[in-house]
Amino acid sequence: QVQLLESGGGSVQAGGSLRLSCAASGLIFSINAMGWYRQAPGKERELVASIISGSSPNYADSVKGRFTISRDDAKNTVTLQMNSLKAEDTAVYYCKADGLRRWRFQPEEDYWGQGTQVTVSS
Repeated sequence: QVQLLESGGGSVQAGGSLRLSCAASGLIFSINAMGWYRQAPGKERELVASIISGSSPNYADSVKGRFTISRDDAKNTVTLQMNSLKAEDTAVYYCKADGLRRWRFQPEEDYWGQGTQVTVSS
């Protein structure tokens, strides 16, 4: 069974930084894209950043220049470095693995982590 385990959430003052990490475990042959989404109270879940190996990362306009996503294909991990945090960044952050194959000829599946809370106080 594949699991995505997130870590690194917490509380920080505006202007501060946090680093989120996500590790995919289990039998994994390949992952197409890895990314971070967030959901604030009363709002829909939205894409924060995503990355496909060999391609430029994709960022939401609201985080461009402040957040940096990176992944390690050998370890099946993805990291989100968040700088210059704002109160509006407060949300539950979810890791997602898109197009994951557990073995070579298996159809692609998507997996979500359980979420980690990020709270930014102004």
